[in-house]
Amino acid sequence: MKVWLAALAVTVVNWLMKAGGPLLMGDRKLPPAAVRVVGLIAPVLLAGLIVTELGGTRLDWTQLTGVGVAGLLSVLRVPLLVAVAAGIVLTAGIRVIA
Repeated sequence: MKVWLAALAVTVVNWLMKAGGPLLMGDRKLPPAAVRVVGLIAPVLLAGLIVTELGGTRLDWTQLTGVGVAGLLSVLRVPLLVAVAAGIVLTAGIRVIA
């Protein structure tokens, strides 16, 4: 029963948070600095998830190498699908060799 109440509470709080911004701002636009910060929230959260996943209980250096190569290629403006595929191939190759 407590799990359902917790899930309901999280759902209601989520709805309130999502509705809070438009209710407080109305038709006004965010300042440019705030728009830049909001635009960076998703990449920062994704980076945090990747770091915590890779550095969990044990560090897998093959995964770290593959993610690093994929990240470097995406910074160099290689298409994302190609960058991810290169990271996967490199990780698999290192695991086969090692």
